[in-house]
Amino acid sequence: MGNCCSHGRESPEDTDEPTPGNGATAQSNPAAETSAAPASKHAPPSPPPATKQGPIGPVLGRPMEDVKASYSLGKELGRGQFGVTHLCTHKATGHQFACKTIAKRKLVNKEDIEDVRREVQIMHHLTGQPNIVELKGAYEDKHSVHLVMELCAGGELFDRIIAKGHYSERAAASLLRTIVQIVHTCHSMGVIHRDLKPENFLLLNKDEDSPLKATDFGLSVFYKPGEVFKDIVGSAYYIAPEVLRRKYGPEADIWSIGVMLYILLCGVPPFWAGKDSSVFLSLVKNNANMQDYTRGERLAFILLGNLLTESENGIFNAILKGQVDFSSDPWPVISPQAKDLVRKMLNSDPKQRLTAAQVLNHPWIKEDGEAPDVPLDNAVMSRLKQFKAMNQFKKVALRVIAGCLSEEEIQGLKEMFKGMDTDNSGTITLEELRQGLAKQGTRLSEYEVQQLMEAADADGNGTIDYGEFIAATMHINRLDREEHLYSAFQHFDKDNSGYITMEELEQALREFGMSDGRDIKEIISEVDSDNDGRINYDEFVAMMRKGNPDPNPKKRRELSFK
Repeated sequence: MGNCCSHGRESPEDTDEPTPGNGATAQSNPAAETSAAPASKHAPPSPPPATKQGPIGPVLGRPMEDVKASYSLGKELGRGQFGVTHLCTHKATGHQFACKTIAKRKLVNKEDIEDVRREVQIMHHLTGQPNIVELKGAYEDKHSVHLVMELCAGGELFDRIIAKGHYSERAAASLLRTIVQIVHTCHSMGVIHRDLKPENFLLLNKDEDSPLKATDFGLSVFYKPGEVFKDIVGSAYYIAPEVLRRKYGPEADIWSIGVMLYILLCGVPPFWAGKDSSVFLSLVKNNANMQDYTRGERLAFILLGNLLTESENGIFNAILKGQVDFSSDPWPVISPQAKDLVRKMLNSDPKQRLTAAQVLNHPWIKEDGEAPDVPLDNAVMSRLKQFKAMNQFKKVALRVIAGCLSEEEIQGLKEMFKGMDTDNSGTITLEELRQGLAKQGTRLSEYEVQQLMEAADADGNGTIDYGEFIAATMHINRLDREEHLYSAFQHFDKDNSGYITMEELEQALREFGMSDGRDIKEIISEVDSDNDGRINYDEFVAMMRKGNPDPNPKKRRELSFK
């Protein structure tokens, strides 16, 4: 039937485990990005080059691949607890990337493996966001997992901060605005970073106004509103007090950014290691304060306290006390508004702490001192608006592409669907959509929610099913992947003639219940550039890649370090 992949995802429960071979997408096969379109405008399209499948890897759960088949690895760029990052060059194009290699021998238990798998899932989920390092592909071989990512040649934000000593308030506000926008995006997409610090923000290039990119999602987690986490993770200076108490949510990210803002303004962290560590040690050793935990968890926590260096104990003691110094230089000359924002971000009570959206509306951080004219769009709403603007032909094609995505690429959207589908019916109602967007901090009128509902509800049955949700909310960068486009074209081209006819388009629209009453001739004529009454592969690709609306038409200012 000309259809090379399954297009029907009936429910998120169908996708609990990765499917062997389902990872052979353009994300995991960058060489396919360079595959040529049909040589002749009237010749049937040639399929992308096949990927030889190896044994299933235990970490990514899909066929193992040799990263060196597509990339050549160069000099070392950095080294962490689990991974080493090298410069790498894509052999087919000469483009340079960064390759983070994680040795599988260091993944000693199931939790370590889940952490790596989740890091890949989260990076796929956040793909397309302008200030987040993009994952180009994930590979697993016998010894390692390799994450090929966007190269940020400008180095760490931390180094830039050290070089400057401290920032002017204007520069600090501009920088913080970008950082908080990144966190707002993560939170609206159901992700807590959990390790926000200057070292995990990279500069795209060496320019003074270089764009900033968030990276290192190795400790990040998916979350649903109200979900509570207990793992003590993060870096000592930036850990929120509720993390030390093992009861926290996304508010912990705001605390970490508040610490970063304090450092930007005065050059030192707000919480130093002190001699008296009794408060923290009594917390971790006093079982009376830890009745919610099992004996094993309490023993592990106590052991953590005993193993901590005196320096870390002192830092944690200061964090739990929550006393922030605003008297030492240069604080007397820093504006009251800046100090007000720091206080509200470093509020020890996470319920009273500002959210990312509230930080962006604080007077000190507002761009040019003006509040935004409209509430911030979250990522899901922006994607729904993009989908709404597409014609039915393109929407059907996206349904097909959605069915071809690997499990790791859609895991984040699957989690978001489950979070909105509060009654576990397998569909999202108008009320569930309204409540789901409201939980992400989006205020919409009844009319606006109805419009988004109608956009995603392609078959018009009054609810959004799983397949409709994935198609409407996956990022449009999937349209740059040659094999995704080829799969969608094949789905329409039932007879493999190399063309999509009016009859074939009409059949596909009926199949998905997506006929909007428009004349098929009118839809064809919009795409048929050579006016032969049918759609060839080049015309189809042009339609898919044309006219994707900018989700944020107001151009963001890049950072200024002057």
